[in-house]
Amino acid sequence: MTRILRATAISLAAILAATLGLTQPAWAASYSASLTSAVASLPVASEVRTGYSRDLFPHWIDADGDGCNTRNDVLIAEATTKPTIGSGCALSGGRWYSYYDNASWTLTGDLDIDHMVPLAEAWDSGARNWTTSRRQSYANDLGDSRALAAVTDNVNQAKGDQDPATWMPPYASARCRYINEWVAVKIRWRLTVDSGEKSALTSWANNCPSATISVTYAY
Repeated sequence: MTRILRATAISLAAILAATLGLTQPAWAASYSASLTSAVASLPVASEVRTGYSRDLFPHWIDADGDGCNTRNDVLIAEATTKPTIGSGCALSGGRWYSYYDNASWTLTGDLDIDHMVPLAEAWDSGARNWTTSRRQSYANDLGDSRALAAVTDNVNQAKGDQDPATWMPPYASARCRYINEWVAVKIRWRLTVDSGEKSALTSWANNCPSATISVTYAY
């Protein structure tokens, strides 16, 4: 009887995965596939912006209580020259590389921390159905280095809440990396894509070097 129930559960999980367009069962802890397969697996759904507010994604928290919030944790992790950490987690003496535009900076004020998949895009793609706690986890995701990136502030502001159908990094050599990271975040958080986004991602995946997308799902 136990074996029968287990087989039934596995079958139902496989059906759910197929329904959602996933190549891995919905209960899987991790995912790994080629970029083209990963893009193909992304479920397509219409985006819904109704009710969105950035306040619904509490961010730049100090989750570990070390005095440095998420923004500064990213700056510390991504610094090409490590900064001095002063009182209140003030950072000085560091250097950072913004891969979106192939630029380097020494002042933290010149950098934004970009949500790879913007908060509004996440809302449109499924986060509107999450709890505030899960949205907070998304907005402060330090569990995958692709989720947040220190980049030139005005480049991030030009991106806004756009997806790859309408915005790509101005530095051409960064674009395939960007696509890989966008897809990884969408899969990690089980977010959908709209039809235009899916088309753009498919085109890029078919023209970018072969790569494997490996993620641990966020729960």
